Amino acid sequence: MYILGIDIGGTKCAVVTGEWNREKITLLKKSVCKTDLCISAEEMLCRVFDMADGILTKRPDAIGISCGGPLDSKKGLIMSPPNLPGWNAVEIVRLTEERFGAPTHLQNDANACAMAEWKFGAGRGCENIVFLTFGTGLGAGLVLNGRLYEGTNGNAGEVGHVRLDKSGPIGFGKHGSFEGFCSGGGIARLGRDMAQNAIQKGVIPLYCESGEISAKTIAEAAECGDETAKEVYRTSGRYLGRGLSIILDILNPERIIIGGVYARSGHLMWEEAQKEIEKEALCEALSCCTIVPAELGEEIGDYAALATALITKE
Repeated sequence: MYILGIDIGGTKCAVVTGEWNREKITLLKKSVCKTDLCISAEEMLCRVFDMADGILTKRPDAIGISCGGPLDSKKGLIMSPPNLPGWNAVEIVRLTEERFGAPTHLQNDANACAMAEWKFGAGRGCENIVFLTFGTGLGAGLVLNGRLYEGTNGNAGEVGHVRLDKSGPIGFGKHGSFEGFCSGGGIARLGRDMAQNAIQKGVIPLYCESGEISAKTIAEAAECGDETAKEVYRTSGRYLGRGLSIILDILNPERIIIGGVYARSGHLMWEEAQKEIEKEALCEALSCCTIVPAELGEEIGDYAALATALITKE
């Protein structure tokens, strides 16, 4: 199968081609452009389509589109994502099929990444997996009984909205939510709060000297031995363990795959997460599940768009 993948983001858009032989995916060509939020969605899509024409060598067998939600994958609509202002009920599937004449499938980025890791990455060979984004926010993609599970209206997997504590960083509009503790933004907020407490005690955390407090700078400080930075990640790890325990008990997956911040810095939080899981999760659920970092790395967005195309053939 010759596949076209389209990855729509608030900062950039990418198109990629690949070949799938039912065992292995091969990335062929890729092109990227900046997302221009000053023009209409239709104009921006024309740019993306022109970019796709530039890398296609023949008509694709299938097309996959990955985009941040909310969206309606069944109707093929992008429904006003916060990072794409003005993209209101955009009929992206219809427009894509009219342009390229190939069956097209749309998925939110968490579901698309879950499909990618299931087909090509750390979830290969599994029937039941959960993929956690752990990026700017926290969402989940679910593959259950060998099929992508979207829920009644496409909102399955919004685990970031689960409240894990009555107080804590705000994520997904809630204090103390899973996303508040376990996302790039949440870790940055934890870092700022803990830095204020440390400074009041006369200690200036190393990550405060960088001029930017982010999950990345806090991780770098933790690697250098900064105690406040290490405690930020230990705290995130504890709540990660609590959230994973809920997922384990409810969904009983055989593998949980975690991307984003965890894929890069999971060693800073895993010890605390493991303690919580062993304390909170059902032994029967934990005994049959492995928890691993995402395998596809920085190219996961490319693989996610291509994996979404395969849903049209399943």
